[in-house]
Amino acid sequence: MKNLFFVGIVLSVVIISCSKREAAPENNIQELKAHYDTTAIDSFSPGATSVDIARQIRMSSQKYQDSLKEALKLQEEEKRIKEELEKENKKKADAEKKEKEAQNQAAETRE
Repeated sequence: MKNLFFVGIVLSVVIISCSKREAAPENNIQELKAHYDTTAIDSFSPGATSVDIARQIRMSSQKYQDSLKEALKLQEEEKRIKEELEKENKKKADAEKKEKEAQNQAAETRE
């Protein structure tokens, strides 16, 4: 019984897979065609962007470069100020050490 059922399923699958299929109508092929130009154009090639937009792109890139340079200048200035503060603090610390040593020596000579 099981074998008969299995044979029936296999025969039905073979019949379905070997049956003739309808050819796709040619109207579908025409409908799938694009009605516009699909040629890739480089965005910076002549004619791809208007002159005004190209000028804006160049100006914005120049502004960006200028802002980067300004940021670097600010970082260098901050670094220079920190170094100057460290030098001043070192000088103050050295001066305080010398004063304490002088006071200690004066106190030792008194005793």
